Amino acid sequence: MSEIMKPTTPEQVAEAVTWAASTATPLEIMGAGSKRKLGAPVVAEHQLHTTALSGIKLYEPEELVMSAGAGTPLGEIEAALKQSNQRLAFEPSDMGPLFGEASEIATIGGAIAANLAGPRRIWSGAARDHFLGFTMANGRGELIKGGGRVVKNVTGFDLCKLLAGSYGTLGVMTEVTFKILPSSEESRTLIISGCTAQSAVKAMNKALAMPFEISGAAYATERALLRIEGPSVSVAYKAEGLAKVLDEFGTVSVVGGSESKQIWTDIRDISAFAKASEKQIWRLSVPPSKGAEVAEQLSNQFSGEFILDWGGALVWLALDPTEDAHAQVVREAADKTGGHATLYRASEAVRQSVPVFHPRAGAVSVVTSRLKGAFDPKGILNPGRMG
Repeated sequence: MSEIMKPTTPEQVAEAVTWAASTATPLEIMGAGSKRKLGAPVVAEHQLHTTALSGIKLYEPEELVMSAGAGTPLGEIEAALKQSNQRLAFEPSDMGPLFGEASEIATIGGAIAANLAGPRRIWSGAARDHFLGFTMANGRGELIKGGGRVVKNVTGFDLCKLLAGSYGTLGVMTEVTFKILPSSEESRTLIISGCTAQSAVKAMNKALAMPFEISGAAYATERALLRIEGPSVSVAYKAEGLAKVLDEFGTVSVVGGSESKQIWTDIRDISAFAKASEKQIWRLSVPPSKGAEVAEQLSNQFSGEFILDWGGALVWLALDPTEDAHAQVVREAADKTGGHATLYRASEAVRQSVPVFHPRAGAVSVVTSRLKGAFDPKGILNPGRMG
């Protein structure tokens, strides 16, 4: 009989994992479940939810640091930060709608466990770059603390970097500490209309190579999109200068306020593909100069659609569903560039038969297996999720 566990303290988490380890009982680890369908299906009857491990534990605006329970909703954190005119620098996506779940339920622990980062990654880095410290229960049920409250406290082997992107397979995080940044006074978006993906990438790369401090560079619906953030006077000056530099690529317009914000929310959450619920979604990471080429090749071959982010380095590809999700062709295209491809959304049956994450090279696979064995020797934490 399946059971849903909702521990309210780190000690209760440790007790639950200790029991599971002693009985070799697999556990599915999750927060609110907004990204439960990301990754291969977990082979476990019992679930351990972290949503009761909620609440902001420490917030020092002047030190740019916050600690919160792993199950704390991102909305709660962002609301607290807004009061001090601050923000999460890595701009985590709200992936609930993309997977057919509710919006605005994602947790801070889930965002870090999946190493989510939105368009601002090209400027501020990924979740792991702002992840400072944690408390977690490993697969033996031992409570472990790692990292600290400032970057300089992280010495030796940086476990934060290891946990970010581990999808709950190495431990159950109960509390996380992360760096925050001041919010921008103003944001404006330059739109180059009617351009091709190839010319958009050239325009984005040109802009990113100049001192305009671009915090977003994407291509969608035949438009190149470039975001500038900062003090109002500086943003206005940079937007005017950048528009002149990019006029060779097409008609340039500038929007601000809520219109600019909505553009980047839609890019962040891949809103266009969330509406196309029947499509299989691939996420490819490639060199920026190859993004348009790979995206056009695959979308033309399979009559798909694509969105480019991070100046062309991130390709979101939506394809009609097939039993193999075109995995061999998609991964070969990514491999040729030195990149990798993740099957981000597909049915459970497809995710059971097709590797979701890009196959690892021999040495990397060995190291990954050893790390899993060290943190979770019985293999009870999210078994199967990462293949």
